[in-house]
Amino acid sequence: SVFADISLLADEEQTPEPLLSSLDIFLFSLIAGLLIYWFFFRKKTEPVPEIKPFTPVTPQIRETSFIEKMKKTNRNIVVFYGSQTGTAEEFANRLAKDAQRYGMKGVAADPEEYDLSELSRLKEIPNSMAVFCMATYGEGDPTDNAQEFYDWMQGTDDDLEGVNFAVFGLGNKTYEHFNATGKYTDKRLAELGGKRVFDLGLGDDDINLEEDFISWKEQFWPAVCELFGVEATGEDSSIRQFELVVHNDINMNQVYTGEMGRLKSFQTQKPPFDSKNPFLATVTGNRKLNKGGNRHLMHIELDITDSKIRYDSGDHVAVYPTNDAAVVNGIGERLGVDLDTVISLKNLDEESNKKHPFPCPTTYRTALTHYLDINNMPRTNVLYELAQYASDPQEQENMRKMASASPEGKALYQSWVLDSERNILAILEDLPSLNPPIDHLCELLPRLQARYYSIASSSKVYPTSIHICAVVIEYTTKTERVFKGVATNWLKNKEVTDNGHKLTVPMYVRRSQFRLPFKPSNPIIMIGPGTGIAPFMGFIRERAWQKEQGKEAGETILYFGCRHKNEDFLYQQELEEFERAGVLTQLNVAFSRDQEHKIYVQHLLKKNKEQLWKLIHSNNAHIYVCGDARNMARDVHTAFYEIAEEVGGLTHTQAVDYFKKLMTKGRYSQDVWS
Repeated sequence: SVFADISLLADEEQTPEPLLSSLDIFLFSLIAGLLIYWFFFRKKTEPVPEIKPFTPVTPQIRETSFIEKMKKTNRNIVVFYGSQTGTAEEFANRLAKDAQRYGMKGVAADPEEYDLSELSRLKEIPNSMAVFCMATYGEGDPTDNAQEFYDWMQGTDDDLEGVNFAVFGLGNKTYEHFNATGKYTDKRLAELGGKRVFDLGLGDDDINLEEDFISWKEQFWPAVCELFGVEATGEDSSIRQFELVVHNDINMNQVYTGEMGRLKSFQTQKPPFDSKNPFLATVTGNRKLNKGGNRHLMHIELDITDSKIRYDSGDHVAVYPTNDAAVVNGIGERLGVDLDTVISLKNLDEESNKKHPFPCPTTYRTALTHYLDINNMPRTNVLYELAQYASDPQEQENMRKMASASPEGKALYQSWVLDSERNILAILEDLPSLNPPIDHLCELLPRLQARYYSIASSSKVYPTSIHICAVVIEYTTKTERVFKGVATNWLKNKEVTDNGHKLTVPMYVRRSQFRLPFKPSNPIIMIGPGTGIAPFMGFIRERAWQKEQGKEAGETILYFGCRHKNEDFLYQQELEEFERAGVLTQLNVAFSRDQEHKIYVQHLLKKNKEQLWKLIHSNNAHIYVCGDARNMARDVHTAFYEIAEEVGGLTHTQAVDYFKKLMTKGRYSQDVWS
């Protein structure tokens, strides 16, 4: 480069010379000329980067201002959603759509895409309000897409006087921080001066989230009508959001085949990999873990070489499954359509950020296989919208009744859909007069979501491999149909063969707070029955690695539970070897069905109460619980409260506070599901 040449020449000049030669003068002149030229050349280019930041300002304001967008598109209701699995987003869309029935115009919005500090400006729009459908995730946390909004609420002192709002929370009572995000949003917006139009709704996914939402919605709209002095238009017919475009002559290279984001992303993989751009990991291991019984527990290994994906023990791996081809074909046959027709569903609202309900153009087959949830029981809004296509008046009436808030309607939906576990194909089979157009069905079905599994490996030992431990879900329902879990059956069939054909799984890693202590010398107490052992296999392997590195590893204690020792003692050989090697200080296993009375992990905890209390209270031990939230996690909580009362001499209230403090300090961590 010019600079390298200059510095070399300057070095030459430092050699002692008796007199300046003509060569020296020539070189100095050259250097001076180059410096002057470079100086002026640089000056000319300087204004370019200065101008750049100013050019995108106008479009940026237009993009992030939901107020300007509402004014421009004549909306007066905005429904924000904090959604991790898509349910809150679905509810927000339903509310935005409902607004039309009351002569208002609504829009559903992702808080991540807009500047929520503009909320105080909402009063500039007459008869306006903001509704928040907020799911709680993890240990009382906001969802990923609502984190910035949550942080803003915590830090702002904006005056929201004159801003109308309502909140519906989505949570699960089996978790300790039930609906924490919804409760905080409702409380905080009121503290900032906002006007609560209707009471906070608390949806409980442990019982019936759909029913909770409908009951809340049925009372919410009359409150809105009263506030704005409007009435229902009586317009109760179905309102389509998307129009069908059939592509008869299209280059198949432009058609989506299952990709989540970028077209052809499965053919040309480019990091970084995330939910919109999953990595296709090759399945390098797939073995059955249990030795007997009627269940199938499996250990899957995914190769992440060359993906640049990093993970820590305790993180989650998200996999995108595909639906059972038999169910997909069944829908096509029942509705008499060619599933390989190439289509797009195009949003009728041109201002909407959501141009399509799933990647388009694609085929009906791809949509039903990769993008739509066809296995779960449809929500009531799907039944309501499809009812118009039932030619039998009784079938149509029953479908509408199930979507209503009436007690008999709720009971019918509970028994006929939920308790009987009818998916959309079962509903089509059991209602012979129901013949919806397949494009309307595709518009209404929710998106097929990624499934999350606790990683069962340590990146210190397996930097290019991620292990999954899961139980295959398969049983017979009340209607004598076989219900198969989408992801677990799909993973089970990913057999490793030596015929050169490699089977792949679209995946990415989601970070978790479920972490080994920073100091390897801290004792750890791990409690994980069944497949809840998954993250602890990673923890134990990491502790073995730490010992190999010459680090002082603290006591490593595992409480594992299974049904029968000779059937489903998962990873038995490895665990017993770790115990022999001194990596596992203690291996406590509860075999619940090997004797007359049931023995669970919480019973073993109580047996070792003195030792456990000493480890927790005096030795700074970290507690980890993984598995079922509904029963096990609660019973383990209770066992620890009793230990604190019996050995530590605390009252029940003190014991509850004691363990709450441990959670706050990150010394009592849970990775649970219901």
